[in-house]
This record gives sequence, C-alpha cells and structure tokens, in this order.
Amino acid sequence: MVIEFEKYNGLGNDFIFIDGTGEAVELTPQQVGFLCDRHFGIGADGVIVVRKADGADGYMHYINSDGSLAQMCGNGVRCFAKYLVDHGMVDASSGRLLAMTLAGPRPIAFDVDDEGKMTVATVEMGQPILEPAEVPCLLPGASLGRLGTVACEQAIDSPWGPFAFTAVSMGNPHAVCFVDNWQALDDGLFTDAERKGLDTLRIDEVGAWYESHGAFPQKTNVEFAEVTPEGVRMRVFERGCGETLACGTGACATAVAACLTGRAERAVTVSLKGGALAIEWGEDGVVRMTGPAAFAFSGTIQL
Repeated sequence: MVIEFEKYNGLGNDFIFIDGTGEAVELTPQQVGFLCDRHFGIGADGVIVVRKADGADGYMHYINSDGSLAQMCGNGVRCFAKYLVDHGMVDASSGRLLAMTLAGPRPIAFDVDDEGKMTVATVEMGQPILEPAEVPCLLPGASLGRLGTVACEQAIDSPWGPFAFTAVSMGNPHAVCFVDNWQALDDGLFTDAERKGLDTLRIDEVGAWYESHGAFPQKTNVEFAEVTPEGVRMRVFERGCGETLACGTGACATAVAACLTGRAERAVTVSLKGGALAIEWGEDGVVRMTGPAAFAFSGTIQL
C-alpha cells in the first residue's frame, strides 16, 4: 500500500505523521521499523497516527521506532498540536486545544504566526507520578511528606560502577541520574577519557544497559543530567528508540528530579542536544512544558 505522510520535529526529536482520521491505519512493528529507518525508510524516532477522539480535538497514537506503543511523548504532542492547528482541525484563533493520549488528556495552549501556523506550544503534562510501584520501578522509596513515597537518588550498580537514579513517570517511566563529578567515573564510559563530561558519555551503552535493568519492569527512559548556571543540561536514551536529540517527557521528569533533589527551583530551563525547553512544576502539582514544533516535509512511501 502507498502511505501519505508528513514529517515534523520538536527540537530535532522527529516523527512521521499519518492521517488516520478517515480510513483506519494499522501498522505492524516491522512496517514502523521500516518507516523510521534512516537509511531505507523515511527516518524518524517514531510514528504518530492522527485519530479522532471523543471529547478531545484528536487522539495521538504514538509508536516508537521499534514498534512498541508509548503512553506519552512530550515533543510528539507539541508536533501533534501543530498538525491539528496547521490542518485546520482546530480553530487557530482560539489558542487552545485538547489532545488525547494513552496517558490521558493533555490541554495545550499555542501561539501562531501571521499565516495561522503554530510555532510554540505550552503543554499541561499532568502531575508527575512518584510512587515507585506506579512509575513503575522496584527501587526503594522514602517518604517526602505530601509528595508521598519517592525513589530518590537510589543507587543501581552497573559494569561501570553504581549510578544514583530518581524515578519519575510523566505517563511513561523515567530514571534520572544527576552527575556531580564526571572525573570520578570509569574512563571506559567516555569516548574521550581526557574530556569526561555529558557530551562524551557513551550513553548508547550505559543508557541501553539501564533501560532494560530488572529494576524497571516495563523498561525505562534513561536521563543523564548536570546542573549549569543556565539551568539543567541532559541527554536521554529513550525506551524503545535509543538516544534522541530531545525528549519532552524526559525534560519534565528531569526538572522534577532536579527540584526533588534540591538542584533547581520549580521553574527551570532544560537544555537538550536539539535545543531548550522551559519546564515549570507548578504549585498545583502540574508540570508545564513550553517549546517549539516544526514541519519538515511531506511525501508518499510504498509499504
């Protein structure tokens, strides 16, 4: 069959969009893998099928590049909002829409340019899930008052030594590790042992190792981060995908973890390889993420 598609990205985290609002579109994991392949297919971190939704402006059906379903994707949902706005599926002058995801509804406020095309969106990402069993993870937790039990900076051993993770779910599980002393880590963790740091970390190896660790029964997204004068810098190894240039839910989870561990205030700029997101963990408990979304190109492909 011939598939019509459009390509979008949020800070370089890229997605193939397929319109499923009319004819039903069902893809096998093998077809998704082919579409996302950067050599033989279109190339993307995942596929988003746009579907209708009762009580919302649309449903975002997100599939990782390995064919597995994801409950939520922060960069993807901003791109989803842009797809709805730019295709006239919502009123561009309203400045608001409601996206349905497997993680539940996500209210979104957006700005448009002079042509009515969406440029920036602020997504209400919901309250972070901190209870270890609900993340889910098997790490021990400690009581943090009204926040309940949180698995905060719990050490997990690895072939390169232990790393301390804070477990946060933003509708999908995240394990966030802040590194305060890069020089203390094993030389083999870096592409250049003389320039130890976030940029030279072999995240494709250590991230993959922790993604499938037994402490995370549904696997996990893995973030390594550091605090800077400008905010927080992070890299992410996404569950079912590998390292991406950006991860919206990962930025939210990292901001929450930074606040929980006393490394940042409730509003912080999180810088990723593809750019920066403004994250605020409001006093109402809701995490809000603000960032851009961009259209790249459209076309057809034979499946």
